[in-house]
Amino acid sequence: MSEFWLISAPGDRENLQALERMNTVTSKSNLSYNTKFAIPDFKVGTLDTLVGLSDELGKLDTFAESLIRRMAQSVVEVMEDSKGKAQEHLLANGVDLTSFVTHFEWDMAKYPAKQPLVSVVDTIAKQLAQIEMDLKSRTAAYHTLKTNLANLEKKSMGNLFTRTLSDIVSKEDFVLDSEYLVTLLVIVPKPNYSQWQKTYESLSDMVVPRSTKLITEDKEGGLFTVTLFRKVIEDFKSKARENKFTVREFYYDEKEIKREREEMARLLSDKKQQYQTSCVALKKGSSTFPDHKVKVTPLGNPDRPAAGQSDRERESEGEGEGPLLRWLKVNFSEAFIAWIHIKALRVFVESVLRYGLPVNFQAVLLQPHKKSSAKRLREVLNSVFRHLDEVAATSILDASVEIPGLQLSNQDYFPYVYFHIDLSLLD
Repeated sequence: MSEFWLISAPGDRENLQALERMNTVTSKSNLSYNTKFAIPDFKVGTLDTLVGLSDELGKLDTFAESLIRRMAQSVVEVMEDSKGKAQEHLLANGVDLTSFVTHFEWDMAKYPAKQPLVSVVDTIAKQLAQIEMDLKSRTAAYHTLKTNLANLEKKSMGNLFTRTLSDIVSKEDFVLDSEYLVTLLVIVPKPNYSQWQKTYESLSDMVVPRSTKLITEDKEGGLFTVTLFRKVIEDFKSKARENKFTVREFYYDEKEIKREREEMARLLSDKKQQYQTSCVALKKGSSTFPDHKVKVTPLGNPDRPAAGQSDRERESEGEGEGPLLRWLKVNFSEAFIAWIHIKALRVFVESVLRYGLPVNFQAVLLQPHKKSSAKRLREVLNSVFRHLDEVAATSILDASVEIPGLQLSNQDYFPYVYFHIDLSLLD
């Protein structure tokens, strides 16, 4: 499952024993895989500051999650025919998202724990705001490109009455630069082909004999040329209408046709280059934020070498990719990393507010093995930690219990600090 529960309990002896009981029960019952979730010792500040941060972090959490989902969707959209491979680009610091979450370590270089909590939160908020602003401008440019291309493609996909003719006709189909003669294009219904061949020369005076030629056709009819003297154009059009032949208004302008063809080719090339083999790829180090590394080390094995990559290393690997996809990859990683740091900050702030000072709590990351076990896992946690809040635990374990003046929901209140991380919508 791509779902995680991030909880915390006081770090005293009684609650550490409760955590051990939880591990034992969840392991034997195959309910979840549990690992410790390391959170630094931050500067606590005042109670008012913590209360304010609790509210701000809640909003920032929602914003960050929404942002990474939009970026993931943008990756899928840009890749189009290769959507099945989109997941390969949704990484955090060069590793898959599950591995990053389960092996999370706080990035001291980017978010120094010695700084006041307000400063750390402000740094993350500004970082995410910049990513969102860049995302909006880049995706807007991409959508404009797609719209312009779609409009041009639409012109080439209509019927003979409406579609562009620049990709159909050629210079050789027309009499050009003549003071007296002109070539018209006429749309003839398929059932009337024979009638056209028999009558076009006599529809008007001064029609050049044997000047008609079928250029192209669709399901309904064909596009024919006919050459005649300029002074009988209007008479010919009138007689053609009477016979259910339609003169298509078209003037062969070699420069205009060349411009239209080049515009189509340019838009196709630009669209493709947004995610593949770009000639204008981003320069190294041009991601929204400075290079950094996050150490990714399995719990219980601190000596294992770090598996993370710097942004610069990841960009170097993706030099064959287009600018939009490469930007999305780098900054999706940035945003996701920031999001998990926000989760860690929320655990810290809520744990201090709930369990008090001095700071002493243990955070644990649980990964339920399957959705069907979530309810049973919740019951185990509420039972193990019910001593933290007897009133709340009783209400949660027995939904039928009504406590005057107290409204609790077993969906959003627990006797322990709890936060949810759902990666399934990124799959």
